[in-house]
Amino acid sequence: MRKSQVAPVITRFAPSPTGNLHVGSARTALFNFLFAKKHGGTFLLRIEDTDKERSKKEFEEDILAGLLWLGIAHDGEPVRQSERAEIYRTYLHKMIESGAAYEAEENQDKTGKVIRFKNPNIAVMFNDLIRGDISFDTIELGDFVIAKDRETPLYHLAAVVDDHETGITHIIRGEDHISNTPRQILIQEAIGAKRPFYAHIPLILAPDRSKLSKRHGAVSVSEYKKIGYLPDALVNFLALLGWNPGTDKEIFSIEELTAAFDIEKVQKGAAVFNEEKLKWMNREHLRALPHEEIAPMVLERLPEDLRAAAYANLDIGQKVLDRVILERIHVLSEVTALADAGEFSFYFSAPHVAREKIVWKKGTPEKTLAHLDKIANILHTASFESPDTIKAALSPYAEKEGRGEVLWPYRYALSGRDTSPDPFTISYVIGKQETIRRIQTARDLL
Repeated sequence: MRKSQVAPVITRFAPSPTGNLHVGSARTALFNFLFAKKHGGTFLLRIEDTDKERSKKEFEEDILAGLLWLGIAHDGEPVRQSERAEIYRTYLHKMIESGAAYEAEENQDKTGKVIRFKNPNIAVMFNDLIRGDISFDTIELGDFVIAKDRETPLYHLAAVVDDHETGITHIIRGEDHISNTPRQILIQEAIGAKRPFYAHIPLILAPDRSKLSKRHGAVSVSEYKKIGYLPDALVNFLALLGWNPGTDKEIFSIEELTAAFDIEKVQKGAAVFNEEKLKWMNREHLRALPHEEIAPMVLERLPEDLRAAAYANLDIGQKVLDRVILERIHVLSEVTALADAGEFSFYFSAPHVAREKIVWKKGTPEKTLAHLDKIANILHTASFESPDTIKAALSPYAEKEGRGEVLWPYRYALSGRDTSPDPFTISYVIGKQETIRRIQTARDLL
């Protein structure tokens, strides 16, 4: 933090409850949170719900739930603009009395009067912590409207009053708000408010560099939660959209992000939302979780019958989790998809095996019988310590006789499926006794 910046730091996140919590808004909240916590400051939440027609309670609840899920904890109770009307009216009336604002005819229907800010028509310059010095000639703004009438202030006035009353020291928001800054600085000067520091962060774009929208996939935090992303992974990903710690490190906890965060290392250019990178990052976070944390998450995504089977045989359930599921998924919803496709059922119960499918396409029933007998004999004395020890025992024979002719009937006998994980993993999961029993079942069919 620059020497000119004063402590204590107070930041805020000020969403309008007119939609679910967007990932772009979540990143704005995250940057405010990280900056405040890095400097031992305070992070406030303000609900800008003065638009009575568009503001919905369910959207506010979604925003609060999303922040809670992500671990972006605000200090104190949320401030709601709908509950502060009297405060805004007080400032508005003082501005009218001082000549800083005045009543004017509404330009469109002439049916009422609006309150306009009396623009002093001066040049406004401010230092942006990311973009450096920015200047505006406010003449082109004219006398802009700050209230619908004497009782109904609009966004710019309400935001400035709230920032002033809550002692906001740093306003960190999207670059689309840069054009709002000169109006708000003029209002600050008119009411005697101290100017906060500004930092305008880059927008998040889709891979085609268009505005990120639903046509590119999920865009709300609640959707990513439903899909099965971990909150730590989404926070990690969002932090690196437009900010870089200056190292090659990519996997962070929120505590590590707080320690490393530097607002002046936020880039100026737009950040591109890469879904594949998010999936990779989520996979890394999944695999880092302790077994007692990840197991309930996976079980919750399994159909009831498989969940019951996993509880009934905890050893197989744990092996399926460690050796199969975590090796294949990037998000938790893939657990359900794989289960529905029959990718797990054969671990817990013997599959149906069709006689005509046991023989490899280039093999014969006689050769396949011989191979199954040999496989069973080898496995009787093989170590089942890991898939690798099983593979080491069978590989010399498979290489000698032909991998397809040996490993196809072996794998099919275990899974009953045309496609499945390698047979060594299946054998390791179900154990030596069940492996040999299934091989014997296939042999008997031939």
